[in-house]
Amino acid sequence: MKNQTQNRNTSLIPVKVLTVFGVLSFGFMTLLLSTSVWQQLENKLLDSMMVASAPNKSAFPITIIGIDEASFAELGLQWPWPRSLHAELIDQLATAGAAVIVFDIVFAEPSNSEDDTRFADSIRQAGNVVLSADRVYHESSSLRQWLRVDPLQIFTDVGAQVGLASVALDSDLVVRHIPEADDALWRTVIIRLLREHPEITPNLGISPGSLIRYAGGDHIFPYVSYHEVVTPTGSIPEGFFNDQIIIIGRDVKAALEVESAQADLFATPFLASTGWLTPGAEIHANIIETVLGGKAITRFPTYAITALLAFVVAVSACVMRRWRPLFSMQIGFLLSGLIAAAVWIAFNKWNLWIPAVSVLAVFPLLYISLGGWSYVAELVRRKEITRAFSLYVTPQVVNQLISHPERINLGGERRELTIMFTDLAGFTTISETLIPERVTYLLNRHFSDMTDIILLHEGTVASFIGDAIMAFWGAPLDDDDPAYRAVASAIAMEKAMHALRADFIKEGLPPTHMRIGVHSGMAVVGNFGSAKRFDYTAIGDDVNLAARLEGINKLYNTGILVSGDTARQIEGRIALRLIDRVIVKGKSQAVEVFTPCDNPQIVELSGEAIRLFRNRDWDAAESCLHQILFITPIDDISELYLKRIAVFRLTPPLANWDGAMELDKL
Repeated sequence: MKNQTQNRNTSLIPVKVLTVFGVLSFGFMTLLLSTSVWQQLENKLLDSMMVASAPNKSAFPITIIGIDEASFAELGLQWPWPRSLHAELIDQLATAGAAVIVFDIVFAEPSNSEDDTRFADSIRQAGNVVLSADRVYHESSSLRQWLRVDPLQIFTDVGAQVGLASVALDSDLVVRHIPEADDALWRTVIIRLLREHPEITPNLGISPGSLIRYAGGDHIFPYVSYHEVVTPTGSIPEGFFNDQIIIIGRDVKAALEVESAQADLFATPFLASTGWLTPGAEIHANIIETVLGGKAITRFPTYAITALLAFVVAVSACVMRRWRPLFSMQIGFLLSGLIAAAVWIAFNKWNLWIPAVSVLAVFPLLYISLGGWSYVAELVRRKEITRAFSLYVTPQVVNQLISHPERINLGGERRELTIMFTDLAGFTTISETLIPERVTYLLNRHFSDMTDIILLHEGTVASFIGDAIMAFWGAPLDDDDPAYRAVASAIAMEKAMHALRADFIKEGLPPTHMRIGVHSGMAVVGNFGSAKRFDYTAIGDDVNLAARLEGINKLYNTGILVSGDTARQIEGRIALRLIDRVIVKGKSQAVEVFTPCDNPQIVELSGEAIRLFRNRDWDAAESCLHQILFITPIDDISELYLKRIAVFRLTPPLANWDGAMELDKL
């Protein structure tokens, strides 16, 4: 009973320690809140919520007319287009019953007087045209300032209203904020709309710092190409533009009009998910949609965020005072889930953005800090045990045994592994020519260099069998990419073998060559042996196949053979040359085998040659093989296939032959 009480007390973190860590965590997160990097993280979370909650459709009568690539192609005109053409557009839209006609184009420079007059007449007759103004940065030798650029007076004199189309970019160049200017384009458009529809009562007095509630990514609003309006083809239904807010703007993404495209394309929260910038016309459409729907997003006040942060720190510290890693983690997940749910509900129901990354980061920060403090003694103890046991087994196995002492018994578990077997070619002959000390030296150098590479690629060295190495990936630790690491390790080992062979030759030792087989599949991995002495290893049919692949290298004079099961897992990341389809000794199913090859032409030609070979197109296959030999005159694989073709020409294979070669002795 006394021991149990002592154990419980040792898990209780002193209040002073808890207070120090709590204050430090609160202070650290408060400082982070004011940094630009952290603000960008908060913005990314906001963007994610924006994307996840977007309806991906418009709820209001807003239509975009795009000055796009199709219109440039159909009209055959260079930019800027004649204003008489824009006049024709206004006439068509006014006749079709458009409520407001908005140009996201600044007509600040005069064109020819006839076209300007024609454009002005159309503006007068329509009576519902809104033109854009902009702010441009002007720099000279003596002056730097922002200047406002308005449309020509001839257009405003005839009734065109003007709205400032400039939008503000956040530090990450994303447009999130609703422009606050009194004559912002969205205000001008909505005020003009109210003349036609006074029953609409939007709140134009939005709070400072309000954010756009995007309806979706680019082209989420009804969209019509410019040329379809000015040169009607009958594709636009009658009444399509009736009572619509029409926004005309550039939507050119190709090199056709680079400068204009760059000037009118903006990053939005949807850039990461869609990969497309959004035209300025659609930015304004989203702003108008946001205000008309009363969905402008407001930010949670900074003082409230600070108070919430302090509350979460206090709760987290109380939860973790009695250090129980699993229980504390579960409570942390629960608390984080509640906070995330509250943030999501506030965002969707009340259009309130609570920057919650800092709040959600508090618990992991405290968990790691207090966990580290609680486990100092444990880490020291583990270090001593690891040092002692690592003399006998791999560090991975030691860590596994320390974490799970119950596994120090016979038995295993089925796991998906990638297994590697290596062997030194002709080692028996080499060992017969050397004294035992030299054999020992050679083997130890070889094992040391190869083991370092395997461990560097996070593999487990299971055993040394004579001059062979058995290793695998995927146990005892989980591995998210075992096939890639195994093949990358094999390639690195082959390169290291070249250098090692050169060293051996300099030292008067025979040249050594290594063969490697790699295969992925299920195996039983665990402790096998007797009750008093056992090894951590893997057994199973797929382990045997990996060993067989190592030996098959002899047939093709290759250094590495990789099975098709492994090749499929690394497709496109490591270039592999198809070698053959083989049935190894003891197996009934054929296995595709590959070898790494950094020459893409040989990879392609080999694949094509083998495909033709399996289709019995001997002539075409020979042609591909000779092309390979032209690139690399010494290629045993091509020579082997040429010999096979010569045999098959004399004695064709059976009708059910699928190209697989049966290897009874390998």
